[in-house]
Formats: sequence, structure tokens, C-alpha cells
Amino acid sequence: MLVLRFYASGSFLEVIGNTMGVDKGTVSRAVTNVTEALLSKKDQFLRWPTQDDMMKSKRAFFMRGGFPGVIGCVDGTHIRIQDPTLDELTYVNRKGWHSINVQAICDHEGKFINIEAQWPGSTHDSHIFRMSDVSLYLESHNRSVDDGILLGDSGYAACSRYLLTPYLHPATPSQEAFNSAHCKTRSTIERVFGWWKRFHVLHGEIRMKPGKVCRVIGACAILHNIALLLKEDMEGDDQQDGNGVGHINYNGPEDGRVLRNFITTTYF
Repeated sequence: MLVLRFYASGSFLEVIGNTMGVDKGTVSRAVTNVTEALLSKKDQFLRWPTQDDMMKSKRAFFMRGGFPGVIGCVDGTHIRIQDPTLDELTYVNRKGWHSINVQAICDHEGKFINIEAQWPGSTHDSHIFRMSDVSLYLESHNRSVDDGILLGDSGYAACSRYLLTPYLHPATPSQEAFNSAHCKTRSTIERVFGWWKRFHVLHGEIRMKPGKVCRVIGACAILHNIALLLKEDMEGDDQQDGNGVGHINYNGPEDGRVLRNFITTTYF
């Protein structure tokens, strides 16, 4: 109960302890123990989709936005932290505050299927994805659109066979339609961030060392998935992510353009 109150409110540990009649040290130990217990269940509640799961996501995403082959949407969000004592400058994001840059991938239901919560706020989204286990897995296992694709915004550095980004400068009605369907489908992850941050500890400044913050983030992601599995009502929490720092459009060379052009000419 102490830890759920902490996740839900983001209050000082001492305030939570005073509210529930225990000292700050007890609250701190509870946060550590319960967080670790939740993370031990990661493989049960936060996992990469099976083939059946992927088929369900493809159908649902196509019904939602008319975009084929999508198994998930990827984006980054920044979780504010107190000034760390080590490598302080690496945690300063583009808006000038300290954060952890969290990469998340969600399915059509809004469940997280992957979370990367270990990177300082100055790290670019495209670098996080490139270094992630998901990217390495898709690089070796994804051979065609039938294997499923992810949708990411133009902050990602490459349009590849497994990560499609929008056209930076759409030149035809078909490309405009592609971008519109891409945006409509990919907005799922923005909505999910709004749901997820009903855990108000993710809204404010988490006053812990970065390593512990990353574990709290992971625990809240698992609780989010559990809430969806239990059919918790998300109405009223449907909002845009309010703690992001936006994205820089990537203007470098693109990969995967053949696949993007194929989808554009075939479906749009």
C-alpha cells in the first residue's frame, strides 16, 4: 500500500510515511522491495508478442487507421529526475531539465510490449532504438512486411524495413494519405503515455538516483499492463503525453524507402 501510494501520488517518501504512520526508511525499503518484486514478473506481463498476438495487432491497427502490417508503435518520453551527482550533464535534455529518456513500444490495446528505461535525457530517440534489443532482434528476424513493422515519428533517423517513419516532404496525394494514416495509427503510443502517467510519480520529479528511477519506471509499466489485463477503465485518462520534449525531424539519408513507397502505392 505504501508503494502504490508512492506510484500514484509521487509524493515525498517522508510525506507518505507520515500519512500511513511509518518512518521514511520503511517507505524507502518498501519501494525497493515491491519494485523488485514487480520487475521479477516482467516476462509474464511485459513481453514481445507471439505470432497470434501480432496477427491481432495487425488487424486492429489496420481497422483503426488503414495502415497494413503494424505490430506496434514506438516513441520516447522523458521522466524528470532530480539532479544526479554523477554524469550530471548527460541527463540534461533539450529543454534543459534532467530526465531519463524512455523508449516504449505498445500494441493495439495499449499494452507495452517493450520498454527501454536506462538512457540519460540527452540521448536521442534514434540512438536508443538503434542500440535496443528490439532493433537487434528485428534486424536479424524481420525479412518482409509480413513479419510486422513498427511505426515511429520523424525523430527516428532511418526508415527501415521494420521501422517506418513518415515522409518528410510528401509530394503526392498518396504520400499525404500515407502520412495521415501513419499519424492516426501511431498516435496510439501518445494516448498510452497519457494513460501510463496516471501514475503521478512519472509526472513530477522523481527524487532518487537514476538507476532506481529506471526500475520504478519499469515497475509502473508492468502495473499499466496489469491494469489493462484486468480491464481497468481508462476513460478520462485519454490525454497526450505532457512530459515529452518533442522531436527533431531527421534530415539525413533514409533507408527502407522501397518498402514505404510500396505500401504507399498499394494502399494509398
